[in-house]
Amino acid sequence: MRDYSLEEREHISLCEALDRILNKGAVVVGELTISVANIDLIYLGLQLIITSIETAQEIINPLRGERCIHGVDS
Repeated sequence: MRDYSLEEREHISLCEALDRILNKGAVVVGELTISVANIDLIYLGLQLIITSIETAQEIINPLRGERCIHGVDS
């Protein structure tokens, strides 16, 4: 098994990591199946987008062909 330790210059703080995620955005995808006695009862497909409001507006509005200023569509 490989050791994936980071060198000292590659370490980032939690605050810096959060800043990067909010500026660029991140998508978390997961699946969860709840079963009892080997019988699947519930399936959950999860998609979570983590980003700032400003970044989300920059991504979504050009796709719509609109411009949105402070939550008001023009």
